[in-house]
Amino acid sequence: MSFQANIQAQYYAALKMIWQAIDKCPDSLWDDRSYTNVYSQIVFHSLFYTHFYLYPGPEAFTPWPKHRQGTEQMKFEGEPYSKTDLLEYCELVRQEVSPKVNALDLESPSGFPWRPTNRMEMHIYNLRHLQQHIGEMCERLGVAYKIDIDWS
Repeated sequence: MSFQANIQAQYYAALKMIWQAIDKCPDSLWDDRSYTNVYSQIVFHSLFYTHFYLYPGPEAFTPWPKHRQGTEQMKFEGEPYSKTDLLEYCELVRQEVSPKVNALDLESPSGFPWRPTNRMEMHIYNLRHLQQHIGEMCERLGVAYKIDIDWS
């Protein structure tokens, strides 16, 4: 199995986990502002940057049609995205994994000047970021609501 196939499998598994984290999130937690980082905002931030770093560079990035400027920042204070919207966004990101991972040579530059690595390391970095936030969501779901996310 190629590295591209392996990395795609890891993106798909992580996106399946975030899908569950969205779907299983109780409404009372979705926009609970007692946390420094609101759950719905963690979800959007995670999906946005996963989507963003799949592209060959910032100039090539095409944002999700429902993107609202500034919402990718963790401290955004506006109206949260709905679960339905973020499930839709999750599916869009999932559909872009294979074409984006396969499009560039893994030894080529990352395309992001602030990440002076190659594409292979950029994918690993992207997955670490996504998983860090999924872990944060799973912790909240598990501690407060005894809800588990499947690691299949």
